[in-house]
Amino acid sequence: MWESEKVRGVIYRGGTSRGVYLLENDLPKEPHIRDQVILSIYGSPDARQINGLGGADSLTSKVAIIGPSEREDADVDYTFGQVSITKPLIDYVGNCGNISSGVGPFAVDEGLVKAVEPITYVRIYNTNTKKIIVAEVPVRDGKALNKGEYAINGVPGTGAKIILNFLDSGGAVTGKLLPTGNLKDEITLADGTQLTVSLVDAANPAVFFKASDLGLTGTELPDAVNSNPSLLQRIEEIRSIAAEMLGLAPKQEATDKSPAVPKIVFFSPPTDYKTSDGRHVGKESIDLVARTMSMQKMHKAFAVTGGICTATAAKLEGTVVSQILSTEASQRSTVRLGHPSGTLDFEITFRKTEDGSPELEKAAVNRTARRIMEGYIYIPREIYWPYH
Repeated sequence: MWESEKVRGVIYRGGTSRGVYLLENDLPKEPHIRDQVILSIYGSPDARQINGLGGADSLTSKVAIIGPSEREDADVDYTFGQVSITKPLIDYVGNCGNISSGVGPFAVDEGLVKAVEPITYVRIYNTNTKKIIVAEVPVRDGKALNKGEYAINGVPGTGAKIILNFLDSGGAVTGKLLPTGNLKDEITLADGTQLTVSLVDAANPAVFFKASDLGLTGTELPDAVNSNPSLLQRIEEIRSIAAEMLGLAPKQEATDKSPAVPKIVFFSPPTDYKTSDGRHVGKESIDLVARTMSMQKMHKAFAVTGGICTATAAKLEGTVVSQILSTEASQRSTVRLGHPSGTLDFEITFRKTEDGSPELEKAAVNRTARRIMEGYIYIPREIYWPYH
């Protein structure tokens, strides 16, 4: 009797993240068994993920499940999962924009869409947010290009530029661009600290607060924040309160039940700062400085969906984020964000609804992706076939 079942997988770097990309039809149909298989692939739960493909980092413990779509407006269906490192949990609440950047090239190379040179447009239906993403994938000789001249901060070297257009991404999880109906809300922490925050849902929901409200500058680097347990606890408390306000989980259970969503972002006005690798970022090159968290630790760069939400919040007049934008920045569609690894630009456009309220029409960002390897992952037979 065989000991293992083989599952084919492809490892991609997508933007500043990395994950295993799996074909939906190669996985068990029953969700619970499928999740057990994915946890086995990553070696979770285990702080080192030593028995699987996870890299013991939230940015490399991500999964993409992809298959042909039956929708007329999409070529492929794509489900994102944030695989917990230390718990037997996969968070499917929101999407990951960085991992999304590998979906188009994967679809081209796996023959899920017809390759068209020089650009193949791949219409992706993200099942997490129930939104469409259109990826513009450079193609040559029937395959997605890896090599190119486009550079993104947080990734060595250059690659082929992939343009991601997140269409109608407002209300991605909650159904509303402003989930509470307010541009600003007041929250109170357990120690009595009162904060003014904004909750916005664009590509993913996020809660925003001014860095100065917690005595921060906004230019902190990951090591400084991640080595401060009391600060991490306060930031997670804010995120947990927001999770409850969004109806995702009671605040006491948010870390366990919805650890990845909502995103949380603290920000400050544009200022000069040094990146994690010592490079200088000048205040004239950015519109704001922002930091976000990934699974209760500071992100080493910036989540793309979190960046879309941040840029959207910055363009929504009346939010706490919009208040730091210069007049010039508020009048153009591009938002330039400074993060620990460098900068990230977003193109944000709105349209007016019948009642005159803003509706997010398009959010675009440029990324790169690289197909690193493909092969078979061995899953213990008792995990893949628990009832046999």
